[in-house]
Amino acid sequence: MAQARWISGVIFGSLLMCFSHTTWAVGKKSAAPDFDGDYEQSNMEVPVESIQQFVQIYGIVKDNYLKEKSDDDLFQQAIQGLVSGLDRYSRYLSPEDYKQLLQYTEGDLAAVDFDLHYDSIAQHWVIHNLKKDADSAKQGLSNGMAVYKMDDQELKKLSHVQVKQLLDGAIGSTLSLQLTTHSKPIYIVRNTKIETDIESRLLNNQVLVLTVKVFQQDTANEIKRIIESHSGSKVKAILFDLRNNPGGLLSAAVETADLFLNQGVIVSTRSRSEGDQQFQALPSFEFQNMKVGILINGRSASAAEVFTVALKEHGRAWVVGEKSYGKGVVQKLFPLSNGAALQMTVSQYYTPNGRMIEGIGVQPDFSYPQHEMSEQQYLEHVTEQLLNKK
Repeated sequence: MAQARWISGVIFGSLLMCFSHTTWAVGKKSAAPDFDGDYEQSNMEVPVESIQQFVQIYGIVKDNYLKEKSDDDLFQQAIQGLVSGLDRYSRYLSPEDYKQLLQYTEGDLAAVDFDLHYDSIAQHWVIHNLKKDADSAKQGLSNGMAVYKMDDQELKKLSHVQVKQLLDGAIGSTLSLQLTTHSKPIYIVRNTKIETDIESRLLNNQVLVLTVKVFQQDTANEIKRIIESHSGSKVKAILFDLRNNPGGLLSAAVETADLFLNQGVIVSTRSRSEGDQQFQALPSFEFQNMKVGILINGRSASAAEVFTVALKEHGRAWVVGEKSYGKGVVQKLFPLSNGAALQMTVSQYYTPNGRMIEGIGVQPDFSYPQHEMSEQQYLEHVTEQLLNKK
C-alpha cells in the first residue's frame, strides 16, 4: 500500500510537469513523420483535479485488482483508452506496430494473416491457414477456432464472398473479431499486402468497367492510360467499380476526379490544428463527353467516397449500388520518443456542396443491392442501366 501511494505521488508530480512545461504533441501544429522531439510551449491550463482523480484510481487499481499489474501495463492501458476513446479510427501504436506500418506505402491494400473456411457440418466459419508465429496467433487465435462476428457483422448472415471481403482493407487498419456471442472483440491489424492493379474489361462491347481496389499514387495515370487504349473502340460509358474500396490516398482520388471535371471544388478538408484546404478541378475537356457510372457498396470508404460524391454532386456520374461506409475523416501519425506513435484523427472531409461524409456516407442515385445475383449477371444489369441513362 505504501509503495502504491509513493508511485501515485510520483505519477502526480510527473503529470503536473508534463502539463506545465510542454504539451507533447498537443501543442505541435504539424505532426510528425519528421519528429525531432522538440515540442512547443503550451498555455494550456493544468487540469489538477482530473489528474488527482486519475492518480487515485491508479492507486486503487494497483492495490486491489485481482491480478497484479505492472506500472508499464497500467500506463499502456491508460494511453490506449485515452486515444481509442476519441473515435473509431484513432489509436495508440506500439513500437512494433508503428515500425510495421512504416514498411508500407500509404494507400496499400492488405489482408489479415489468416483465412476463413466454412465448416458445413458445424455450420460456422473457422480460422484457417494461420501460422504459429503469426501476429494473430500471438493474440490467442488458432486454426479451427469458430468466428461469430467480424467488424460487428454476424457471419452467418453474409454470403461467402462478403465474408472473404471483410478480411481485406487499408494497410494498417484493424479488423474486429468476435469469437462467440458474448466474447469481447479481438482487434487484428491488416498487414499482409495485396496486389492492387486496376482491372479493366469491356461489357456489352460498349461499357468499360474499371475495378479500382484502392486509390494509389499512380491510379489517375493508369486510368487515363486504360481509357486512351480503348479510344479506337465504341466505348460509350465508363463504370467505376469501387465496391470494397477502402480509400487510399486523398491526392489520388482528387487527381482521378479531376480527369472528369473541368471546374469546381472536388473536396475540402477542415482541421482545428492544420487549417482548412480546398481542392479544385483544373480546366480540361479530355473525357468530358464520356458517360460515367460509379458502383459502390457498404465497404466503399474514405477516398473512394470523396471521388464518388465529387462526380455525383457535379452531375458527372450516375451512382448505383448501396450506401457507402461513411468514413470522412483523415488520420495523421504522431511519432513518440519511445518508438511508438499515435494515429489520430486531425481533419474532416466535406463534399463540393459542403456536406459531411463521416458517419453519413454517400447515397447512390439508384439503390441496387447484389443479393444472390452472380457477379457477371449483376454487372451486366448495372451496365445496361448505365447505357440507358440519359
